[in-house]
Amino acid sequence: MWKELLALQVEPGEVLRVDLSDGAARTLVERAGPAPDGIVVDGGTVYWTTMGVPVSDPDVPGEAGQDFSRRNGGIHALDLAGGERWDVLPPGAITTGKQLTSDGAGTLYWADREGHRISRVRSDGEGLTDLVVTPPGTGVLGECVGVAVDPARGHLYWTQKGPPKGGQGRILRSGLDVPAGESPESRSDVEVLWSGLPEPIDLHLDGAWLYWTDRGAPPAGNTLNRAPVPAAGARGDAPQVLADGFREAIGLAVDSDAGIAYVSDLSGSLRAVPLPGGPSSGRPPHEVARLGPLTGLAGLG
Repeated sequence: MWKELLALQVEPGEVLRVDLSDGAARTLVERAGPAPDGIVVDGGTVYWTTMGVPVSDPDVPGEAGQDFSRRNGGIHALDLAGGERWDVLPPGAITTGKQLTSDGAGTLYWADREGHRISRVRSDGEGLTDLVVTPPGTGVLGECVGVAVDPARGHLYWTQKGPPKGGQGRILRSGLDVPAGESPESRSDVEVLWSGLPEPIDLHLDGAWLYWTDRGAPPAGNTLNRAPVPAAGARGDAPQVLADGFREAIGLAVDSDAGIAYVSDLSGSLRAVPLPGGPSSGRPPHEVARLGPLTGLAGLG
């Protein structure tokens, strides 16, 4: 069971270490880079993505006025034991780094939203490879946000959130490798598992279940959801809403041993949601901490 969470505070751009016993937070990385979004811990090292510096439109308030299409995102790392910090991919190597995950064997996978792609790289920065690239002409419909991998079955999962509160979000699946003779832009093995979702964001795969946050319009949006992983060639079942009432739900981390999912949102709320059938099943969700606007989450034992 986890004792702490690592949480990304998108403003002012920090990696926080949150004690799950009392919600106390301290700063692990003070200057994590502009707009950190995805985070994962693998082998004693924490890795995170940055979205980069947007071009702001002063006439458009809030997130809608932030254009992240410039290529100035990156992937960064910190050795939790020694404190050494480095760039896996320096700023400008990617466009907009969103959710980040690992296969547990030294390879990082992430979604690049304005870059319209899912990519991977080894943790030493070598082997940068695009796995999925959506056509630029698809606009916001082709923006990739969440990502999960299943090395045992050789599957890659990702979300395309669609327009804000638009009800056009999708969750898709493909193989972990581009089929021989094909390209990331044109793959024959891509399956659409769910469509017409409010606005799916981060993913987590846990055994036979796929979990995701959704920041779309209520009642189906601003929720934590789960559904069984579909069989090959099958569409996904209607998702089960495990918790609602979030304010722009983003980050997701699932502690399988404790039977708890942790969800962060842009209001700064970090909530614990007991999972059905787990040790805390039947208890209501509760707020662990209230911090600044939060994006990605990762657990620490």
